Amino acid sequence: MTDTAIQVNCVWKKFRRGEFHDSLRDLIPAVTKRLIGRAAKSSELAHREFWALRDISFEVPRGESLGIIGPNGAGKSTMLKLLSRILKPSRGNYTINGRLSALIEIGAGFHQDLTGRENIYLNGAILGIKREAIRKKEEQIIEFAGVNRFIDTPIKRYSAGMKARLGFAVAAHMDPDILLVDEVLSVGDAKFRHKCLQHMEKLIQSDVTVVFISHLLDQVNRLCPNTIVLDHGKMIYQGKTNGAIKTYIEALREDHNKSISGSPAVAEIKNLRLCDATGREVAELDCGEPADIEFDLILRDAFEDISIQLNIATASGLYLGTASTAHSMKIPPHTGTYRLRYRFDPLPLAEGDYTFGLNVTDIGYNHPLWESSTPRMVTVRGNSPGNAVLRLGNNWTTQPIDNAPPVSINDTKHND
Repeated sequence: MTDTAIQVNCVWKKFRRGEFHDSLRDLIPAVTKRLIGRAAKSSELAHREFWALRDISFEVPRGESLGIIGPNGAGKSTMLKLLSRILKPSRGNYTINGRLSALIEIGAGFHQDLTGRENIYLNGAILGIKREAIRKKEEQIIEFAGVNRFIDTPIKRYSAGMKARLGFAVAAHMDPDILLVDEVLSVGDAKFRHKCLQHMEKLIQSDVTVVFISHLLDQVNRLCPNTIVLDHGKMIYQGKTNGAIKTYIEALREDHNKSISGSPAVAEIKNLRLCDATGREVAELDCGEPADIEFDLILRDAFEDISIQLNIATASGLYLGTASTAHSMKIPPHTGTYRLRYRFDPLPLAEGDYTFGLNVTDIGYNHPLWESSTPRMVTVRGNSPGNAVLRLGNNWTTQPIDNAPPVSINDTKHND
């Protein structure tokens, strides 16, 4: 058996921006035109086509793990869909040596009308595993996913987190030679993410190859000694993960000041500002002092119920938390421009560099309307002990316990 699990050679992938035809009268001429028209060569771009991946080459040795990171739209998920044989490359080729199991997106490979238990057998059958072998792993999969009470409930009744847990458990317990994991683990809780990382580490130790995509860079740094960075379909870095993270952050900084052209989004956030307690705009924030995050929300359409999320992470990608308007403030359901402000009082972050990202979500349809592709890099000044990330306040109190038995030094027993 070869020592290389995955070999990718000069892979390109192009897509065609979709056309919408709302009547048969419009659809027939469009299809006819495409059929009789001259097809573009694989090296050319026809009208509305674009390159999602451009000249990507890498290899992954057997039993090792590779991280893939990059901004939204960089081509990460497209690369994994190529490796999982969902898509074919427009140019170039790749080789997969071994049985492959993939967790590409939430619910992928599940039949929504079947129960969780039935979907375990369905996925195993797709991977070519015999029913008796699946039966031996059934309880192990259910226990790992933590869906014991709902295993005989149709998948369509599951939450996104439950689907992600069951999907990972199935993919990781079917004895794969190669495991592909997209960033679906971001929907799980911290305890389950830690459990998944531990399991992937065990798989790697047992000679399973892992390709891992995540925006949580601390996860990538823990799991993958080597990482590639994609940006606008190009591979801009290949090597040690520490260097990949630095390259990724630098790319975010460069993109932050670039103007974005094209059709305006239905919702958008602009003019993000950092302000001190007096409202004065500042370049850096002070640890332990009040601070405001201020920005303009532009709504070009009316929405009944939307929320804004402020996502905070360390510069290395460690997710710290989210402040959301969902349970604290109602966004006006009208078009217009609104100024929003979030106050830290005091700022709980210790000295260091962080990223602040913003999202706009339609709560009613659980649909993202806008997301900052380049989170704002924020520096916090101040003194903090050791490698602390959070600066906790000195809010201790003490009081005597009434009617407690008297305490004497003689009550203490020493064991030699």
